[in-house]
Amino acid sequence: MKVSVIVAVYKDIEALSLIIDSLRNQTYKNFEVIIAEDGESQEMREYISTIKDLDVKHTTQEDCGVRKSHSQNNGIRASSGEYLIFIDGDCILYSDFIEKHLAISDLKGIVSGRRVNLGPKYSKMLRGKKISSKWLEDNFVKKYFDIAKDAKEEKHTEEGLKIKPFGIIHNLLKRRKKELPLLGCNFSCYKEAMCAINGFDEALGNSAYASDADLQWRFKALGYNLISAKYIANQFHLFHQRKECGFDRGMVEQIEKNKKNSIFKCKQGVDRDI
Repeated sequence: MKVSVIVAVYKDIEALSLIIDSLRNQTYKNFEVIIAEDGESQEMREYISTIKDLDVKHTTQEDCGVRKSHSQNNGIRASSGEYLIFIDGDCILYSDFIEKHLAISDLKGIVSGRRVNLGPKYSKMLRGKKISSKWLEDNFVKKYFDIAKDAKEEKHTEEGLKIKPFGIIHNLLKRRKKELPLLGCNFSCYKEAMCAINGFDEALGNSAYASDADLQWRFKALGYNLISAKYIANQFHLFHQRKECGFDRGMVEQIEKNKKNSIFKCKQGVDRDI
């Protein structure tokens, strides 16, 4: 089965180069990379033109403010894979990332993984090519406490630990009643599931809430179930200073209105003519 890995990027070519390196190391090989740029940078275009060993597509749009949902919908339209995996442009993948997403996938399931929030030291080492993501993956347990110390303000270091899909620990975790929410920087589904809800709702703006919680309720309204990939499909998130984002009450009210009226297929999405 062909997979389309859709990477939401904005200007950070250095981080993208690390993602590309991690994609070169994937154990699963039948995939294309869709670089969904929220902008149209000449520098980004020039870097992407140097990638010769992967099947890469590049989508762009006018740079007029943050329009991540718009760029991700561009990526969906450009994709040719039967299965879609969504990541952010500052998330570096474990070598079995694609393989593990597929291993636990289901036609009526939405696979949602987590991420290891790295601290500044290890992020700098990765960006400086002092270490590779494969080295960090292979030495994660050995370096666990140092990674956790570096990321003490970020937390979630334990989410870099790995378990076997459908093994004893995985089966025990599946019995837990609490459902892990969808995480927009690490989730996957069959393309037909994304088309069923018409992709990301561009009318909601660009809060993470819109790309996480909104997708989750719309998928579930159509009978899709969330499948946890915690400890299975892992990624490293590069450290960066967090921006203070105001809470958009109007967006939340619109989502609640959509729920009340059962508008799970958004009007301003992949098919913008709907």
